[in-house]
Amino acid sequence: MNEKLLAVSGVCALVFAGGVLAFVAGVGPLPDGGDPVSPLPTETPTAEPDTAAGDERTGGGAQQPSATERGTERVPPFVFAIDAIESCGRTCRDVTSTLTNRQDRTATNVTVSTRIYAGNDTGGEPVWSGTEPVGTLDGGDAYTATRRVELSYRDGFAIQRAGGWITVQTTVTTADRTVTLTDRRNVG
Repeated sequence: MNEKLLAVSGVCALVFAGGVLAFVAGVGPLPDGGDPVSPLPTETPTAEPDTAAGDERTGGGAQQPSATERGTERVPPFVFAIDAIESCGRTCRDVTSTLTNRQDRTATNVTVSTRIYAGNDTGGEPVWSGTEPVGTLDGGDAYTATRRVELSYRDGFAIQRAGGWITVQTTVTTADRTVTLTDRRNVG
């Protein structure tokens, strides 16, 4: 009896954690045996400065102070907040979340992609994946939506086999930058 209760609690905890990020993705669970998932962009391509040995622009090899030491610590350009989570069944949650643009400028072509993996890394196939097209988000503005997230029992079992651990990878892509956030949680 206790094993059944533990298993049901684990599945509910998994659904809750998946539901927390459901709005960000806006799509239900992956279909069983579906097409392989394409890779997410995880960083904005940038040109690397020339740092060859003897480069005099580096101050003769002196180490540059960190952003915190210079007093210019960067503020994340986007923030996610979970506003509400409501149960809609044993493995179902309605999740209301908000994406806020913390930049001073408008972000265009905004898309949020989220993947949830069983375990402590992003290796293998995700147990859940989704994408939410946001569009244009002015500086300081927020985008709020409610999404229904339903996970399969198979996905819950995969997480249970991973000791209850999940890794959530969320990527915000705009016309000029890509920001990826990774979070690991024990939901078991």
